[in-house]
Amino acid sequence: MHRTKTEAALAEAEATHADDPERAELLRRARQFKSSWIQLAEALTQAKRSGRWKDWGYDSFEAYAKGELRLKQETVDKLTGSYSFLQRRAPAVLSRDPISEPFPTYQAVDFLRRAEESDTAPREAVEEIRRRVIDEAAPLGTVSRAYRDVVFPVDEDTLVARDVAGVKNVAKRLRELLESTRAVPRKVASDTAAALDQLLEAIEDREEAA
Repeated sequence: MHRTKTEAALAEAEATHADDPERAELLRRARQFKSSWIQLAEALTQAKRSGRWKDWGYDSFEAYAKGELRLKQETVDKLTGSYSFLQRRAPAVLSRDPISEPFPTYQAVDFLRRAEESDTAPREAVEEIRRRVIDEAAPLGTVSRAYRDVVFPVDEDTLVARDVAGVKNVAKRLRELLESTRAVPRKVASDTAAALDQLLEAIEDREEAA
């Protein structure tokens, strides 16, 4: 099986630190965390609490996770946060067999954690998210599409600003493509570019007036 550069680097680091079982074990679990995230999350949580990363020459736990395990801080936070959440709120999940039983992803557990911690999220929706994530192991995309706007509502101004930014980016990109494209007749490209110029001008006027 082909290995990525990151996987190869992690395997090499694991061999290099074979004389330090805890350090090598963390590296092994980092390579396998996509299929067994709970093991990596448990080891990360323990290492963060014990402070062993100091013995390994790192100034912070975040620097260790990024430099040696090749994990982004956002990923580490979600892994450890999701593991701690399951320990507190759904400990039975930790004893499941991830091969034969429904096992939630850490991303979905993180979504549930944030929903439960929200003071404004409707309790009925939170309970439904909990059922979908914990009992059915529904993936993040499924629960996010169904409940994101309910438990994490966005105000109207933010929605409009997001839409404006999206339209502006697409219009600029299309305008650039039309300058050199041979996919459509030149007149069509020219007329469309002129319309896009008007659209971009209207967006700029809106932004200046805001």
